[in-house]
Amino acid sequence: MKFADLNLNSPLLNALNDLGIITPTTIQQKVFSIVMSGRDVCGIAQTGTGKTFAYLLPCLRLWKFTKDKSPQILILVPTRELVTQVVENIKSLTTYMNLAAVGVYGGVNINTQQIELMKTGADVIVATPGRFYDLAMNGAFKTKTIKKVVIDEVDEMLNLGFRTQIKNILDFLPAQRQNL
Repeated sequence: MKFADLNLNSPLLNALNDLGIITPTTIQQKVFSIVMSGRDVCGIAQTGTGKTFAYLLPCLRLWKFTKDKSPQILILVPTRELVTQVVENIKSLTTYMNLAAVGVYGGVNINTQQIELMKTGADVIVATPGRFYDLAMNGAFKTKTIKKVVIDEVDEMLNLGFRTQIKNILDFLPAQRQNL
């Protein structure tokens, strides 16, 4: 199987081609149709097997352009390093798309940098749970437009004590959403 066999659009196929990635990994093949169908999914695979692209590709395929730059996709990750890595992956996959991805995490001034960044708009937010919650509580963006929630490395986040923050975040997001 090749990525061209999946229901990807030309911008994503062109970006994969630019990256030299032609064949999906097992996790990418298995979750693609489930995510595309709108069902919730939990994927487990070894490090380095392409889990990030497994959720990014169908999410980006289903993303719809809108002039309102409110987030449609939320990706929660445990560390600032992973925020940066996922944002870089999104940018590499969306070179042929007009999509804005923003990464936010603790340890930097929320008022001077991240609230201002959120005012410019974001289609995808990649965040650590605490910073996302703080920004949402400050009204930095609309949460009602979020259609997909990805909790990357959920086992690690639970081990690090993020359970309450994740529960609080899920409680104020729209009930009609897809969870990955």
